[in-house]
Amino acid sequence: MTAPTPGSALLNNVFKAAVDVAIREHGELGLQVAVYHCGELVVDVCAGIADETTGRKVDRDTLFACFSVIKAVTATALHIQAERGLIDYEKPIAAYWPEFAAQGKDRATIRDALSHRLGIPQMPDGVTPELMSNYDWMVDKLAKMTPRFEPGSDNAYMCYTFGWVIAECVRRTDPSRRPFGQFVQDEICTPLGITDLWIGIPDGVECRIARIKNSAPRELPPELPIFAAIPPQVATIEEVFGRGDVRRSCNPGANGIMNARSAARLFALLANGGSLDGIRLLSEERVRSFSTPRRDTDLPDTILGFPVRVGTSGFWLGGDVTDEYPYRLVGENPRTLCHPGAGGSIGWADPDENLAVAICHNRMTHAPSEAFAPIRSALEQVFGVS
Repeated sequence: MTAPTPGSALLNNVFKAAVDVAIREHGELGLQVAVYHCGELVVDVCAGIADETTGRKVDRDTLFACFSVIKAVTATALHIQAERGLIDYEKPIAAYWPEFAAQGKDRATIRDALSHRLGIPQMPDGVTPELMSNYDWMVDKLAKMTPRFEPGSDNAYMCYTFGWVIAECVRRTDPSRRPFGQFVQDEICTPLGITDLWIGIPDGVECRIARIKNSAPRELPPELPIFAAIPPQVATIEEVFGRGDVRRSCNPGANGIMNARSAARLFALLANGGSLDGIRLLSEERVRSFSTPRRDTDLPDTILGFPVRVGTSGFWLGGDVTDEYPYRLVGENPRTLCHPGAGGSIGWADPDENLAVAICHNRMTHAPSEAFAPIRSALEQVFGVS
């Protein structure tokens, strides 16, 4: 299946102008924006520089490290297994992965993991880029890990660990026991015609990946909980996520490499109630359930330090229009499903508008809401979203 053709030149021009403003006035380096409306790709634009060291420009096929945007794909893979009756959200993880019962995690459920209430947001002691790239090492360490609190009793965003926990549950319930990256290709990307989205890249695409422009360092207290979840030696920087071994590794919570067109197509599936172009992966009822918020969304997340509208099914939710990223960007509909990534890349699905949007970029920024304001204005202008 080939990707749908972009929409009208006029529509693309509106968003191309917005992207140009984001680069010229807000400091962006390289950008892609793709929009699906009612199941059709209507915007696919790009601009800027993919690699400052060579001057390589961004084109529609440039790939970006989008970090946690990939969690939406990883969650979708688990929901496919639930759709097939192979996973029950309320069952203990240990029912599928017996080793996970260690250190008081025997009653921790799939729902706890999806809701980021599992209690193991921290990375294993001694982790390095090489060890983080070893899937078997990571899942073994997580199975043996002691939770910071009783699973299900508090919110603690699993910046990296979410991916391996969810992926291993998928792998354990897959009759073929495929590597998780292969499962995603076979069960999501190929059926939907998603051509440029990977959790562990093949060799042939590395030359298309944009180089990450690191954000300016900030002086933060080393005891902050975020540094347990993302230790400095495996930070979201070019020196780590630009490495060949990391790019090829299965890190399903943070190592998403994709372009905007492919990311938006995944979110278009969700915006369209679980089907796209006649291919149904999830029931409408199941997709509707994804908009249920987790408990205590009004309290600060113990890792991120501020309240986040995380759902019970692995997605962030719209509905709280504040200056805090990503809410101003995705809008006020509480049924909107989204997932931001470190530094600002994001995808979201508004089921009421049947609208799916993806923004991929390579400048790590602490203020993506400001940087992407022209794109938000274009969405309001063209689609009337609020």
